Amino acid sequence: MNYADRNLSYWRRNLAVCVFGSFTTLVSLSMLLPFLPLYVQQLGVTAQADVVQWSAVAFGATFFGTAITAPLWGRLADRYGRKPMLVRAAIGMAIVMSLIGLARDVTDLVVLRLVAGLIGGYASASIVMIGSQVPREKAGWALGVLSTGALSGNLIGPLVGGFLPQLVGIRGTFFVGGAIIAVAAITTIVLIREDFERGTDGARHDKNNQGEGAGSRWPIIAALLMTAMMVLLANMSIEPIITVYIGHLGVAFDDQARIAGVVMACSALGSILTAAKLGALADRVGSWNVIIGCLVLTGLVMVPQAFVTQWWQLAVLRGLMGMTIAGLLPAIAKLIRQSVEEHSTGKILGYLQSAQFSGQVIGPLIGGQIGAHFGLHPVFLVTGALLVLCAGINGWVKSRFYQVTAATVPR
Repeated sequence: MNYADRNLSYWRRNLAVCVFGSFTTLVSLSMLLPFLPLYVQQLGVTAQADVVQWSAVAFGATFFGTAITAPLWGRLADRYGRKPMLVRAAIGMAIVMSLIGLARDVTDLVVLRLVAGLIGGYASASIVMIGSQVPREKAGWALGVLSTGALSGNLIGPLVGGFLPQLVGIRGTFFVGGAIIAVAAITTIVLIREDFERGTDGARHDKNNQGEGAGSRWPIIAALLMTAMMVLLANMSIEPIITVYIGHLGVAFDDQARIAGVVMACSALGSILTAAKLGALADRVGSWNVIIGCLVLTGLVMVPQAFVTQWWQLAVLRGLMGMTIAGLLPAIAKLIRQSVEEHSTGKILGYLQSAQFSGQVIGPLIGGQIGAHFGLHPVFLVTGALLVLCAGINGWVKSRFYQVTAATVPR
């Protein structure tokens, strides 16, 4: 009996715990956004330009660290089991989050944020576990639900971070975050169940996958990893310029930060509304169809964002974009899970997480450069064009390589 069959009776409870853990850990990681510049100032940085620069470095350090180590943790999950990776991520993040509250200077802050990314990644480890255990016919729905938990954490976190420092102070907020993640760690240790046989599940990890059609699967996997990177790149490309763009729409200076937060939240809210539904749709009509359709729709929704005249129009369009983009990651994860051998699932899903976080780092850099050199409107147009191009590449890969791997790759 293989790993998925042995864990068939556990996956629903494990999914519930992973949703809770992903939600709480991402609330804790994202709640520093409203007060990060204030904390940087508290750590001794005074010049406004330096505050902005160090805040951006500290924020991106976690994603950079996760992009580096996600494949390693995925490989170790294949070898030693998925639950140990969840426990490692939760305990490590709880400790590091608390230590951030003890930072002596901005260098400590950046280093600790980097370490949080290197040793953390609870949400990434959850995708590896659920993607490995869930029945194939339920994979899209389950991964969509898991994505909803993570998106909700990213949405609620900044809201919590907006008022919590007033109650416990900025440093105290990090201790609260560490305590929240510790609850997720305890829940994971007590409730997560996994039947992992290291002698069989782990040993097969070291064997080369030389089965029929193995080579032809790699172009499919490469296309899916590129698409995952594009999803986060597209979502994050306007983050550096959104406040400036809102200012150009006539919003008063004192209201720009608040309105920018609302517009950013609309994208996450839209994704929360449709992630599970689009995941279930992928189970019914095929992951390829959902991926290509969502890429085209998201690319088209990007275009009118360049021509809005009121901030609320941008908010509505960002919400629609969140609704269309939400189907991509669950469908990609499902397709990758069903395109590789069981003993390589963790490793490849780890690469998937690395690709996503790479997009989260690259997106703001590209958007910032285009906005600085060519203006704000081209950011939306270039991003939309890249998404449509990505849809075309996925369609070509599907038609070119799907027939070769029809026995092992789903529609």
